[in-house]
Amino acid sequence: MVNEKKVAIVGCGFVGSSSAFALMQSGLFSEMVLIDVDKNRAEGEALDIAHGMTFAEPMKIYAGDYSDVADAAMIVVTAGAAQKPGETRLDLVNKNVSIFKSIIPEIKKSGFDGILLIVSNPVDVLTYAAIKMSGLPEGHVIGSGTVLDTGRLQQMLGAHVEVDPRDVQAYVMGEHGDSEFVAWSSAQVAGVPLNTFCELHGHLEHETAEKRIAEDVKNSAYTIIEKKHATYYGVAMAVKRICTAVMRDEQTVLPVSSLMVGEYGLSDLAISMPTVVGRDGVVCRVPVPLNDDEQHELTVSAKALKDIIDSVDFSC
Repeated sequence: MVNEKKVAIVGCGFVGSSSAFALMQSGLFSEMVLIDVDKNRAEGEALDIAHGMTFAEPMKIYAGDYSDVADAAMIVVTAGAAQKPGETRLDLVNKNVSIFKSIIPEIKKSGFDGILLIVSNPVDVLTYAAIKMSGLPEGHVIGSGTVLDTGRLQQMLGAHVEVDPRDVQAYVMGEHGDSEFVAWSSAQVAGVPLNTFCELHGHLEHETAEKRIAEDVKNSAYTIIEKKHATYYGVAMAVKRICTAVMRDEQTVLPVSSLMVGEYGLSDLAISMPTVVGRDGVVCRVPVPLNDDEQHELTVSAKALKDIIDSVDFSC
């Protein structure tokens, strides 16, 4: 039986521990189990986070193993090799697929029947791997996708036009990585087309600004990794946002990574597209209109992912 107030986090590195810290403060769960190949690390993180519990809401936090995840409502997988300076997310494929072959079968063996959230990179490929290895319904396996990239985009656009970034409606789509793209043609600020809103603020060089902002968004992780060797706070907040959408059955639209089954002409790959997310994971994909250039960018991004998927052995 699923415990609706229980979450498990697999991987207690920077991203996993930051996500655990964010979820401890969220009030979504009352029980959290941390799992890591280094049991001492998991125990230390559990103790450290638990010591702040009196300043948040009561929660049982402990280090455990895969036998503890069977009744969890959600499992967040952050385990994997870290991205190094000069290394792309897709460079991590073989290393992290191999790591997943030791994780996902253990989750399956436990009898887990909740929502599996994949955060490890390259997230689109690993989401596909988790779908293939877990035996869970395809809609119950989602990746963090371009949720953080979209948050970065909204933050930068908000600064550009001097407005609350929460009033910006714009999405980063495709692979969470070098072939991602911004769907500029559907971007809005409080219902006003983005270009029109920009002109109200004296910004007229639309193509120049779009190119600069899109590059800044795409390169954000590389910039942060170069400066501090890892990114984790932003993605932890994205994990919290996705978990909130699931556990509160918000039916909200987030650009998570999930298995395409014909949408946008794509099948048999996981890719990040605007998706209605609720308690059962994927509710449906949102058919955001794309212009010809954006459709081409999506096709290129999907082909890059499909070529990688076709070259990897996902058997356990």
